[in-house]
Amino acid sequence: MKLSIGKCTWFFSLGVLMMNCKADPTIETIGQWESYEISFEAANAYENPYTGVDMYALFTDETGITHKRPAFWDGDKVWKIRFAPPEANRTYSWETFANVQDPGLVGKNGTLFSSPYRGNNRLIQKGFLTVSEGKRNIIHRDGSPFLLVGDTPWALPFRGTVESVGIYAKDRQKKGFNATLLMTVQPDQEAEGPDSRTEDYGFGRGFHDLKDGHLNELNPGYFQLLDKLLGILHDHEIVPVLQPVFQGFGWKGKNVLGNKAVPEEYVRYTKYLLARYGAMPVMYLVSADGHGKEPGIKETGEMLLEWDAYGQPRGIHYNPFDEAPPSGYTGDPDRFPKHGNKSYQAEEWLDFQWCQTGHGGEHILHKVEKMYHNTPTKAAANGEPTYERIGNPDKATGWWQGHEAWSQWTSGGTMGVVYGAAGLWNWKLRTEEPGFDAWSTTNASWEEATAFEGSKFPGLFGKSLEGYDITDIELSNQGNDRQKVLQKGDSLYVAYLPEGGKLQLGGVRKDLPVVFLDPKTGERKDQGNSSEEETKSYDLPQGEPWVVIIGEKSATP
Repeated sequence: MKLSIGKCTWFFSLGVLMMNCKADPTIETIGQWESYEISFEAANAYENPYTGVDMYALFTDETGITHKRPAFWDGDKVWKIRFAPPEANRTYSWETFANVQDPGLVGKNGTLFSSPYRGNNRLIQKGFLTVSEGKRNIIHRDGSPFLLVGDTPWALPFRGTVESVGIYAKDRQKKGFNATLLMTVQPDQEAEGPDSRTEDYGFGRGFHDLKDGHLNELNPGYFQLLDKLLGILHDHEIVPVLQPVFQGFGWKGKNVLGNKAVPEEYVRYTKYLLARYGAMPVMYLVSADGHGKEPGIKETGEMLLEWDAYGQPRGIHYNPFDEAPPSGYTGDPDRFPKHGNKSYQAEEWLDFQWCQTGHGGEHILHKVEKMYHNTPTKAAANGEPTYERIGNPDKATGWWQGHEAWSQWTSGGTMGVVYGAAGLWNWKLRTEEPGFDAWSTTNASWEEATAFEGSKFPGLFGKSLEGYDITDIELSNQGNDRQKVLQKGDSLYVAYLPEGGKLQLGGVRKDLPVVFLDPKTGERKDQGNSSEEETKSYDLPQGEPWVVIIGEKSATP
């Protein structure tokens, strides 16, 4: 956050208040990739400022490159624009435009200068996120890899508090998570409870008319608190993955709005999220837990392509109905058409696709492998494996989650991995909080669920691969049911052997470092360098999982 007083600028970053004073007060200075906020006060009053005013600014540097950033309404007569300079040592001139002739909003202008970033937040040091050249991974703007290690505290935006999200973020950063999947608003029209984040059944309300099937009566106070919550995640180097209005089960399965939202309203709300949070590292789940072609999805993707000055990753997270309804399903089949995990496959606005394997406690690997082979290429991952302890205290616990992470990634989900925990995803306030279907929860609060044993293994997965350039790594033809192998040219091999035993690889060039990794502990055992043999065998202990990594570390952690 940034506040200017006279010739001094105060920055609040990573919990530290810093001051920068300069001789020329007419030109604001902001670090590269840091969010710069400008406030405006309208001269006129509007019946519904959120729906009635469409305002934006153009930021143009001295080379002639222009970046367009939409504004967002922040209550009363206040509009704000947030901009993050994508280049250092550039002067940016800006000017505002709108669909209304309001002297407080239109024709405003100014100048800012971008300095090199001097903080230590890696999300800012490395630059915002984008898709790799080969389309299989997410990378930072400096080219370094961003291997997704995602968590699913879906209900955090409407149930979390500054205190609770601080506790959560500290735990997840320590364990190695770098992203969180979020329902930005509570999506169930028929959910009932107080407008409270500390009472049973309670939740914050982003729109006063969502219960009536619309997204027109926005609550600015809700998003002012969400600013703080996402800021906490960001300060702990965790990227928010923003989902506008859920298309699937929702929070309690009570008539979710996302699968029937008015397209214009869905697009407008996503643009509001882009305006409010798009000047920080984020990703967008345009559709979630559906088939991907619900009302407004295509239009929303096209809007993000046009309006996101930074081109941050956009994707779809599918439900498990890619081929046929799961066994035992007795609901309406028309509600869940087959989609093959490839809706809008050819669209330019679509960067990644996440399948879902459901909550049956099975390791289902063929979905990510099929997605890997879809064309044109999109980054792929299993976005929702079985949540730990969901519906059963013994389901998908402990190492189940570690095996799931390594096996999904090495089967073609090269974008990364995602974890989930019952009690955490719905952000239960206490162990015995009522109101949740038994199948969807467990006997644990959100805070108790953060300590589930399985939560350590996805983070260990990510930490084990730090420093290796896994960008656009590919399935190797040397993989099989007993050994899963990813390969990047002749410079990097990663093999996962769920039961250990003999690994055989051919064509490995000479003098690459070889490491045996225990994925349960992260312990590494150096094995010297590879030798130039037609086929090389590596013998690992049997009966336990092992990972073999052959290649130099080349990327900055």
